[in-house]
Parts: sequence; structure tokens; C-alpha cells
Amino acid sequence: MESTQANPRKLIVFNMLTLDGYFEGPHQDIDWHTTDEEFNDFAVAQLRTIGAILFGRVTYTGMASYWPTEMAMATDPEVAGLMNSLPKVVFSKTLTTADWTNTTLLTGDLAQEVARLKQQPGQDLIILGSGTLVANMEALGLIDEYRVIINPVVLGAGTPLFRPERAPLRLKLLNSRVFKSGNVLLCYQPIRAG
Repeated sequence: MESTQANPRKLIVFNMLTLDGYFEGPHQDIDWHTTDEEFNDFAVAQLRTIGAILFGRVTYTGMASYWPTEMAMATDPEVAGLMNSLPKVVFSKTLTTADWTNTTLLTGDLAQEVARLKQQPGQDLIILGSGTLVANMEALGLIDEYRVIINPVVLGAGTPLFRPERAPLRLKLLNSRVFKSGNVLLCYQPIRAG
């Protein structure tokens, strides 16, 4: 089957990680994220290159309860504006509605749905948070790039982004960036056998 465009959209994973590999703390907390003006500028620039944001149910619920609020609009209007206006897709077998503006709820076969999204015209797709969704998509070989920002913190416990049952996952470094805060952005492409 031919692509509807010259290059299918990439599926990118973006997450903040601790030095010991957790994307959230023991109680799904993310208060350890090191953010500042430089990070916000990066976040805005990244969102401007994205055609749609993909979520699992848990991350979607958290994001949908925060970004449309007056507090989000007051404290981070540019990111909030992008988060609210960009197309969003939530993958869930348990949600019956997805009421956040510009959200589509998908309940079908993950591989088929993602293949369809990749073939649609537009900018790349990104997954934010959504550790279970990331693990499921990686198991299916659907992820084209990992963008992780290592935060200068060790939690000792939490939810790892990379699950031991998926090891080894070989990656090729595409680029990196050091932030003044001590954060380090690492961009990797999975190396697929074959």
C-alpha cells in the first residue's frame, strides 16, 4: 500500500525522566520536573512542530483536567493555548467520551489506528507521558523517535519509562542538548532488526 504522502508522519515519544529512569514518582507525581524559561521555550517550539498529541487514558485525564483551566492559561498561556488547540488522540478501552477540545477517542486496534494516523497528511505525532501506551507501542515497533529530558534528580522509586520486559532496546543518538538548569535532552531513534 502506498503512502498518501512522501514521508509518513513520525511517532515521537517525549518525556521528562529522572537520572534513575523514572517518568513519574511513586504516586504519579511530577513535581520534580525541572522547568524554567528555557524549558518553556523548548516546549513551545516542539509543540509548534507537532500535528497531533497522543495519550493513554491516565495521562489524558490528567492533562484534560489541567490545561483548559484558568490557572493553566494564567501561568503558562502559550503552552496552554497550544495544548488546547492542537488535535489530540486518546487511546482507551474504558473511556466512553473525550471532551477536551479537539480530542478523538480511539478504541480499536492500536497498530492499525497508529498506522492510519501516520499516513494522514500533516506534521509529526507525539506521545506525552502515557507510559503504558509507550510500552505497548514500542512492543509493536511503532515508535520512530524518543526525546527524553534527563532531570538532575534521583527519586529511587517510581514508574520507569522503559520496561525490563522490553530490553534490550537498541537506540541511535540523533542529537542532544544541555540546558542551563542541568536538564539534558537526548533524542534517539530505535534501531530495528532487519
